[in-house]
Amino acid sequence: MVAVTGREPDSRRADGAMSSSDAEDDFVEPATPTATQAGHALPLLPQEFPEVVPLNIGGAHFTTRLSTLRRYEDTMLAAMFSGRHYIPTDAEGRYFIDRDGTHFGDVLNFLRSGDLPPRERVRAVYKEAQYYAIGPLLEQLENMQPLKGEKVRQAFLGLMPYYKDHLERIVEIARLRAVQRKARFAKLKVCVFKEEMPITPYECPLLNSLRFERSESDGQLFEHHCEVDVSFGPWEAVADVYDLLHCLVTDLSAQGLVVDHQCIGVCDKHLINHYYCKRPIYEFKITWWEREMALSLCGPQWLRPVLEENGLELFFLWKQSWTPSWLMSVLIKMSLGVTPWIDPESDMI
Repeated sequence: MVAVTGREPDSRRADGAMSSSDAEDDFVEPATPTATQAGHALPLLPQEFPEVVPLNIGGAHFTTRLSTLRRYEDTMLAAMFSGRHYIPTDAEGRYFIDRDGTHFGDVLNFLRSGDLPPRERVRAVYKEAQYYAIGPLLEQLENMQPLKGEKVRQAFLGLMPYYKDHLERIVEIARLRAVQRKARFAKLKVCVFKEEMPITPYECPLLNSLRFERSESDGQLFEHHCEVDVSFGPWEAVADVYDLLHCLVTDLSAQGLVVDHQCIGVCDKHLINHYYCKRPIYEFKITWWEREMALSLCGPQWLRPVLEENGLELFFLWKQSWTPSWLMSVLIKMSLGVTPWIDPESDMI
């Protein structure tokens, strides 16, 4: 049986191969991009830079030599201005880097002459050195304060791998309690102890190391948890309890919190025989926002110019009623040359 179709005969060979003439007919040459299509494409040729390079670092303008940017080969700046990468320019022809340029001048000064920033800018310049991967600058900044001291502090905190977790726990507990009480601060108890087990006066003469050693069976008799929110300890180092307290206040303050703490006693849990816990317990007060010292409009209008003329700033935010005796006390103190001060908690002068 012979089947007849309406298709033209296929010139391809039976084995599926294609003849050379067919290949030439089917080949389509890639289209060359037009000027419009290539307008937003990056240059294919290496980018050339002038000897004096104008820079725009996040809106801050700088000018430096090309050799300064290429001073250290393994840096991000040297790679950017090597010609292998395309750097856009602004309307004035300055090479643009989308980065805050506040401290870029300190980076340039180091590349130019090896100058280092003052102490108050070390941390900020260190971040810029990390971004631009300037190894020599990073090494020198790490040997300056406060970064050098921070390395020592972190070595101490490394003895307590739970430190960051417990620090976050303090913040979370303080936040929850402040929200529940609708208060601007919250209090919690923190136990900070250096020795794992208590040392009695009878054992002090026998203490010849940073940690007093007892047998494992004796140690189990002293295992307990103080009734506090968070505990820190023990650790083996010269740094004492007050050093750890300073670390806690420093790290909490870095989060924008106002922190106050005081020792409110010791854990008096009886363990065995004449042994008691005696771990110190501290009350931490975490304040979420501070009251501002300002004059409130709720007071008598005639009193405001009098107080402002004398340069006084008083707490009037919670004083809703003004009695003659209260005003008389203020005026008497002012007449005697004494600056009146109002307790924000009780409104007492």
